Amino acid sequence: MPSLSVVVPVRDGGDAFRRCLRALRETTGADFELIVVDDASRDDSAAIAEDAGAVVVHHDRPLGPAAARNHGARAASAPIVFFLDADVAVSPDAPARVLARFAADPGLAALFGSYDAEPTAPGLVSRFRNLLHHYTHQVGPFRDDARPAHTFWTGCGAIRRDVFLALGGFDPQLYRRPAIEDIEFGYRLTRAGHRIELVRTLQVTHLKRWTLGEVVRTDIFRRGVPWTVLMLRSKVAESDLNVSASQRASVAATALTGLGGLLAPIEPKALSLLAIGPASVVLLNAGFYRFLARRLGPIGAAASLPLHLLYFCCCGLSVAIGLGLYLAQRRCRQPIADRQPLRPRPDTAGATAPGPHSLPSPCPGSRREWSRIETLP
Repeated sequence: MPSLSVVVPVRDGGDAFRRCLRALRETTGADFELIVVDDASRDDSAAIAEDAGAVVVHHDRPLGPAAARNHGARAASAPIVFFLDADVAVSPDAPARVLARFAADPGLAALFGSYDAEPTAPGLVSRFRNLLHHYTHQVGPFRDDARPAHTFWTGCGAIRRDVFLALGGFDPQLYRRPAIEDIEFGYRLTRAGHRIELVRTLQVTHLKRWTLGEVVRTDIFRRGVPWTVLMLRSKVAESDLNVSASQRASVAATALTGLGGLLAPIEPKALSLLAIGPASVVLLNAGFYRFLARRLGPIGAAASLPLHLLYFCCCGLSVAIGLGLYLAQRRCRQPIADRQPLRPRPDTAGATAPGPHSLPSPCPGSRREWSRIETLP
C-alpha cells in the first residue's frame, strides 16, 4: 500500500496536463499511486493518464472538480491524499515533502502550498496573476516554513484521507464548476477542530495562460462572490491572505479612483482622487511592488498597476454582489442538514457525493439560484 495517493481531476487537459504528469514521473523520494479523474473529457486526457500508469476514474458526464476530487479520494488507498490541479507541475521533492510534514506532526490534518515565482505562460496578465498568488502566500508569520490557515487549496493541497471522508469531502451540489469548494471545505475542517498549515516551501509551477476576460470572470463569479457569501453565512471575520486589512484598504483606495473618474466632469477637484487612489494602492502594497520590480523589472512593475487596480475593483464588486445575495437569502433562510460522511467506495464514480439538503428553489441565494451565477460566461 502506498503512503500517498495523488489525485488529479482533469477535463480536456491538453499539453498542460501532459506536463503535469511528466513532472510527477520525475519526482523522487516517495512512492505514490496516481489517480486521475477524467471529468468527461472530449480530448485524449484519459488515454494520456493511462499511458502514464495512472488509475483512471471516468465520468460519463461533467460533474465538476468538487465531485471529481471526491471520487478520487474514494478510490485512493493511501492514508494521505495529495490533490493537484491538472495545470501545475510539482517540484521533484514535493511528494516527499508532503509525507515528511504529516509524519512529523500526527495532529496535522491538512496542508497546502502555493504557486512558485516562475510561471511559464508569457504575457503580463498571466505573469502578474501568478506572481500575485505567489507573493500573497509567501508573506506572513511563518515558523519552520509553515503557518496556520483555515482555508484549503486543491491546486496543491494534501489531507488525511479519513478526515476528508468523515467530513463529507467537497460540496459538489453547491459548487458544480470551479469555485471555492476548497475554501468552504477548509472552513468546515477548522470548525471541526482540525489543523491546516500553509507550507511556504511547497510550491508548484502554474502552466495556465490567463486572459483578461477570464481573470474578471474568475475573480468575481468563481471566487469573490461565493467567498463573500460564504464568509457572511459562516460569520467568519476573515483577515488573512486575499482579505487582509491591507487588501481591504486597497479596495477602498481603488473605489476612490473610480469615484474620481465619475465626479471629474462636474467637479475638477475630483481629479486629485485619480492620483490619490493608485498612489495609495502602491503604498499599501509596497512590498509586493518591490517583489514585482525584482521579477518583472521596474517597467513591468509599473505596467502591473492597472491590473492590480482591476483586481481590487473585482473584489469590491464581488462584495457588493455577494452582500446582495446574502441579504436576499436571509429572507427565506432555512436550516441546512449536517453533511454525511463520504463512503470510501471506488465504484461510484458517476454518482454525486452526499451533501447538505438544498434550500428551496424559490429562495434567492439557494443552490439552484447560485448555479445561475456559476454558469455565467
